[in-house]
Amino acid sequence: MLRLVMRGFDAALAMAVGAFFLWCLPNLDYIYGIEYPLLIIAGALLLPAVGEMFGLYQAWRGRSIFSMFGTYVISWAVTVLLISAFLVVTQSGYIYSRLWMALSSLGVLAIGLLARGGLYVYLRRLRASGHNLKSVLFIGRPENVDQVRQRLTEIPYAGYRIDRLIVHEDEAQVLNQVRLLVNDSVFSRTFDEIWLSYPLNHGNTVKALADQLIAVPVDVRYFPDLSDVRLLNHRMTQVADMFSIDLNYSPLRGPARIAKAIEDRLLGTLLFALFVPVMLLIAAVIWLTMGRPILFKQYRHGLDGKRFRIYKFRTMHKHETGSSTQQAQHLDGRITRLGYWLRRTSLDELPQFYNVLQGRMSLVGPRPHAMDHNALYKDMIGAYMQRHRVRPGITGWAQVHGLRGITEDVSDMEKRIEYDLYYINNWSLGFDLKVLLLTVTRGFVNDKP
Repeated sequence: MLRLVMRGFDAALAMAVGAFFLWCLPNLDYIYGIEYPLLIIAGALLLPAVGEMFGLYQAWRGRSIFSMFGTYVISWAVTVLLISAFLVVTQSGYIYSRLWMALSSLGVLAIGLLARGGLYVYLRRLRASGHNLKSVLFIGRPENVDQVRQRLTEIPYAGYRIDRLIVHEDEAQVLNQVRLLVNDSVFSRTFDEIWLSYPLNHGNTVKALADQLIAVPVDVRYFPDLSDVRLLNHRMTQVADMFSIDLNYSPLRGPARIAKAIEDRLLGTLLFALFVPVMLLIAAVIWLTMGRPILFKQYRHGLDGKRFRIYKFRTMHKHETGSSTQQAQHLDGRITRLGYWLRRTSLDELPQFYNVLQGRMSLVGPRPHAMDHNALYKDMIGAYMQRHRVRPGITGWAQVHGLRGITEDVSDMEKRIEYDLYYINNWSLGFDLKVLLLTVTRGFVNDKP
């Protein structure tokens, strides 16, 4: 019902905002014709249709608000592009006021985001207080129950509650109990979903349970116990008419990779133009105090492990470089006074906006490490190279949590990799926006060399 209401809300919002600005702008060449009302109705019908295509109206229970915002922004942007393309093709754009179209589209975006944010916060609080919960029947092994319950306790706003258990080491007893349950639950039941959790090597049990539970008309979800398998991400997919679980699936592929590339080009261009005066000033100061070269250039590994040249402002005195990269240390004599300040404020990283415009880096992603460091840590940390499944970034999830600069030991790098893989697993445009906002508030100042 809520999803149906949100579709109607988006359509009504588009019509109301368009009509409001039509009424507010008295200088429009509009004498009760049908052109403006037709465009308002077309936009109102197109927005929920596009939103449906991008999954805007699926359940957001337990998912990130930034992910929801990102999906809404994409749906809104595609709707605006489709309407603009229609006006260009039909050569009817001259009929409509540019100011009216801009105000109407931005009004729909702003009010839509505010309404969704308010509803999301309200539902989270409602579920955290014990209301609007989905009742779950859990079927699995005893050791898995505590893991699932602990996770639900950590995120009470997800809105799930385990009300019934069928848990036993003897899987034959589990099958017998499920058989009795199915007979009693076909037309009437006290649970909303069924969750299964078994290791991958218990596939026969899962299949037998799925065959019996198919008679119960509720969602049945299988959570494979993959605690002994290190994953980048995973999903169900169909290959050659066979179903498989992709154990290192990255969400940053296909349309998502295109969306992120558009984000990098648009925001990257804007930020590059914004920081050009700052970069010119820094370049001039480096040239006057340290001489040339102004930029430090070094090869790094990027997407899929391919090499690219990264750019930074030079922060060190000229010195002989060895065969391996020596990380900067505290009180490092190679770093100049200006270079120390540039490193502390992360302003030495600004030339990397050019790498973003080249398409070799992203605004947000795992930070690129020196090539010989990659060669070292790839053998020490099992999932290390999975961070190269996406483009490296100027800032990242690890950096805004203080995991940057010198790595004192392997544990420092392991923590950084954990955050990098979390970012890859949970990527969304909203997540990128969150990292960029956190970078502004706590990602510039660096207390490490």
